[in-house]
Amino acid sequence: MQSIYAMHQSGSDNLEKEEKFLFYSIDNIQDLYLIMLSSLIEICKTETVFLHKSSLKHLATPEERKPNEKFIKNRIFQILAENNSLSIALENRKINNWSLNDDYILLLLNDVKASKLYADYMSNPVNTFEEDRQFIVDLFMDVIVPNEKLYEYLEDDKLTWVDDIPLVNTHIIKQLKVIKSGEDDNFRVPKLYKDNEDKDFVKDLFRKTVLNETELAKEYLDKTPNWDTERIAEIDTIILKMAICEFLKFPSIPVKVTLNEYLEVAKEYSTPKSSIFINGILDNLVKELEASKRIIKAGRGLM
Repeated sequence: MQSIYAMHQSGSDNLEKEEKFLFYSIDNIQDLYLIMLSSLIEICKTETVFLHKSSLKHLATPEERKPNEKFIKNRIFQILAENNSLSIALENRKINNWSLNDDYILLLLNDVKASKLYADYMSNPVNTFEEDRQFIVDLFMDVIVPNEKLYEYLEDDKLTWVDDIPLVNTHIIKQLKVIKSGEDDNFRVPKLYKDNEDKDFVKDLFRKTVLNETELAKEYLDKTPNWDTERIAEIDTIILKMAICEFLKFPSIPVKVTLNEYLEVAKEYSTPKSSIFINGILDNLVKELEASKRIIKAGRGLM
């Protein structure tokens, strides 16, 4: 949807170029995931170095010579730092943001150490795996994710990340919550696509919508008698075209799935009344297309 909108705004008709940028933007979602997750590892590394240097000072205090290492020995930090799947992904995607911008890690670390969450964790003499895990989940949710400087950095780095940040952070939190003790393979970097068919769907939906925009628009134009075509929000027209494209050109996608997905997209990205407007048009259109037998669905769960 955003790629089609960008094409409209720029007046571009270079389908291959826009498609390439679409896949580039999707690839960047994984980079964002790796950057956010690796911030935890880098925070731990930075504090480890700080404690070591402090212990070597000529006039080090007793607390500096023998510091409380509970934070840097948190078992979730260790699992992430030693995880093969994560290490390989960071290497393959050449993620080195924090080595180039370590001032942001220092900012995050300072926020961590200033938090009540950190104070409570460090003062608790009892140390269990469950406590370590919950601390990292809370740390990520309450200290790292809300950090405005970090958000500004990510927004400046890649504009397309603005919409991806909540998705990525939610997934990381879900993963952190289910890490188990004593399991070597209990954390894996997720794939961007479920399979090749999943990736092909991205390309097919983009191409079939863009190449058939005029024909797809004709399907809903007479369904809006009380609306001047020029008054329909451009995002709404794109959502309608994409939904109609799925109705007519993607036989394996159930009608109900298409309706639900695009209503959610409308609620997130368009005007407050758009979802009601789009729902009304698509609902009437589905009845008409089914009556004329133009919607043909086939596949698992559709027969």
